[in-house]
Amino acid sequence: MSTMQVVLIIVIAVVVIAAFAAGSVLVRRRRLQQRFGPEYDRAVAETGSRAEAEKELRGRERRHAELDLRALSPESRHAYLKQWEGIQARFLDAPEEAARAGDELVTRLVAERGYPTDDFDEQLAELSVEHAHTLGRYREAHDVVRRHERGEASTEQLRQALMHYRALFAELVGEDPTDGTILARDGSARARPNHNGQASGAGRTDVTPGHEEEDHDALRH
Repeated sequence: MSTMQVVLIIVIAVVVIAAFAAGSVLVRRRRLQQRFGPEYDRAVAETGSRAEAEKELRGRERRHAELDLRALSPESRHAYLKQWEGIQARFLDAPEEAARAGDELVTRLVAERGYPTDDFDEQLAELSVEHAHTLGRYREAHDVVRRHERGEASTEQLRQALMHYRALFAELVGEDPTDGTILARDGSARARPNHNGQASGAGRTDVTPGHEEEDHDALRH
């Protein structure tokens, strides 16, 4: 075999290895983007480096794998849902109290499922592995409650916060705590129409905050 042939074989081998490595990086990147969704972009923005962000996200996966996560018992799930109903019912008369109670209830739920709660940033990091697509809403809700304690949040923002808490609550409980009512923009309870176009939940006093899209859909039908 001539020297030229040896060199050619080496060059081809290097190209193949480089292509394989690049392909592996893209596959791992795509997997992280799909798993972490908006949290992937947030990590890139915070670190200023895609490589550093991906290293951080893989670290979250490793730490998450070491958690002793627990499923809720049927009794515990029922208790949480009943507590959420109570929070909903208090919103119209005491929105700030309801939002704060929503924050506390979700924190207790997070702890019971086995996630850390001593440090909020650590809690967010661990939750992001399985709940990345609702984590931004949870972060925003928590921020609203903290700002309201300083007198910097409106009732409408508290309504949004309770909606955001419900998103993560539903994922952790495994059931969306909705009933026949929605929370309108003006803070009033409105019956959610059923499939026949008639209002359901008439006469109820408890209020379930819903996504804005759900509000519009319900009022449109």
